[in-house]
Amino acid sequence: MPAVKQLESLYRVSYQLTYIMLQPIHLCIAQRTKNLYILAGYDEEL
Repeated sequence: MPAVKQLESLYRVSYQLTYIMLQPIHLCIAQRTKNLYILAGYDEEL
């Protein structure tokens, strides 16, 4: 379970990317390490 600070950071970064920078985001979880990655941008730019 993520810590409260981690959830706040995820919310802040996601908000900035989608509403301020107008970029779509894709959330990916690495199966082996269980790390969460945020990929921002359109498919051609990823």
